Amino acid sequence: MPQEKLWTRDFIALIATNGALFAAFHFLLPTLPMYATDLGATGTEIGIIGGIFGYAAIFIRLFTDTGVRAFGKRKCLYAGLILSIISTIGYFIFDSVDAIIFFRITHGIGFGLSTTFAAAIAADVIPAARRGEGIGYFGLGSTVAMAIAPALGIVFLTDVSPLALCAASTLVSCIAMLTLFTCKAKEVMPELPTKPVSTSLKNRLYENGTGVPSILTILFGAAYGSVNTFIAMMAIEAGIESAGIFFLTGTLFIFISRPFGGRLLDRYGAFSVILPGAISYLIALAIIVNATTLTMLLTASVFYGLGAGLLLPALMTWMLNVVRADRRSSASATFYNMLDIGTATGLLVLGHMAGDIGYIAMYKYVLGIMIIFLAFTLLQHFFIPAQQGEEVQEVSEL
Repeated sequence: MPQEKLWTRDFIALIATNGALFAAFHFLLPTLPMYATDLGATGTEIGIIGGIFGYAAIFIRLFTDTGVRAFGKRKCLYAGLILSIISTIGYFIFDSVDAIIFFRITHGIGFGLSTTFAAAIAADVIPAARRGEGIGYFGLGSTVAMAIAPALGIVFLTDVSPLALCAASTLVSCIAMLTLFTCKAKEVMPELPTKPVSTSLKNRLYENGTGVPSILTILFGAAYGSVNTFIAMMAIEAGIESAGIFFLTGTLFIFISRPFGGRLLDRYGAFSVILPGAISYLIALAIIVNATTLTMLLTASVFYGLGAGLLLPALMTWMLNVVRADRRSSASATFYNMLDIGTATGLLVLGHMAGDIGYIAMYKYVLGIMIIFLAFTLLQHFFIPAQQGEEVQEVSEL
């Protein structure tokens, strides 16, 4: 039986939209704190600027189910992109720390909407039998953005001007809107509930039935965020130069891992991808803890790329597969909420620890987090067979 077609015009348009969305975000990720510092921001204010974005994104995702029922996924995605553009321009027009904090909140809301509904629409477009493979390819745009955009953003800010940085980020967001416009995929609209739906904070924060992948995503978010944020400081502490190459090498191996990881998931299930991904990430952290040379750090980046490239799309696909088609927006919101909760909480706790014990010693605790991740994965797979069976059955019915 021939496979259903994956590479459609709509799917390619969504990959481009997602890539441009994340490029606009990563232009500002390392540069906005630098810009705010030039405006006189204190250390506490820099922390607020960094953290409030994630919490704003989490907050708006509590209402994505309401939004999709009222307006549809596409309109919510457009709204998120428009808010992101307005916020980006606002950072540089109103050049004060208070204004940056305000627009950081609105940008977090826009980014929360955009990421959630871009993934949800992609899940509608991708054939169910190839969802793992498709989600892996869908995330490659954001992977490229993570590797290239931060460095370009720093060049625009330091070598040209803040206005050039603003223009670049705004332009890329506009490109995201244009590519989305070429996607004509029909939305899978949510069914009206036959019984009252709970509106408690718990039910808004995560979708029912996604408990296990949600816990794993929180744990991995803490480990993943610590590497992305603190690896440069760890390299300085270890006396390793040119640590920026870590992300270029890691991105290459994310590219390598995602296509075969997705096909593996579609054929054998989430465990077949999450287990090797967790082991690979554990190896990366073990090398980081002991790294004394650039060669060791780049070796760690190989396992980092393989682990992250397997785990992120696998966890998202797992959540999308265990819910009904009309609940995929909520499942997508759940994934990003759990990732943001893990990342924000991990950075807060681990960053405080690093101030006391140093970054190298801190990574021993990150290694411990991934050991817990692996232990929980094995426990869930081998000792909770009933739940695993229910998930497989639900996937087969999509």
